[in-house]
Amino acid sequence: MVLDHGAILANYASDMTRTVHLGAAGRRVRALYQVVLEAQQRAVAAVRAGVVCSAVDRAAREHIRRCGFGRYFIHSTGHGLGIEVHEIPRLARRDQTKLPAGAVITIEPGIYVPGIGGFRIEDVVVVRERGAEVLTTTPRALLEL
Repeated sequence: MVLDHGAILANYASDMTRTVHLGAAGRRVRALYQVVLEAQQRAVAAVRAGVVCSAVDRAAREHIRRCGFGRYFIHSTGHGLGIEVHEIPRLARRDQTKLPAGAVITIEPGIYVPGIGGFRIEDVVVVRERGAEVLTTTPRALLEL
């Protein structure tokens, strides 16, 4: 189950997604989750002031593609976040916007495999000169209920 939620506080939006598995997750589900987790970590590591959005998207997308699931990654890696939940820039294949220091963005790669399920992990980060400051503190481990 993919749970995408957030809140609005003092007119600013948040956004977070976690994947929850009902029951004990099998080896295949765990492996797919790990692909997405590693893609998210690679995208976060690519974030810093001056980097173009497409480079952040590529960091996640290439990992997912190399693992054999590229056709199941059907959206962008993230988006700007502020007064609206979805703002510019888009961390997408063709977006050449340079990330400015202080920008708040989401990092949310995901794959959706027919017959198995969807997997997405989304965190909010602040773009800093030397990297990403992750604001989301919720654990990223696959939650089994």
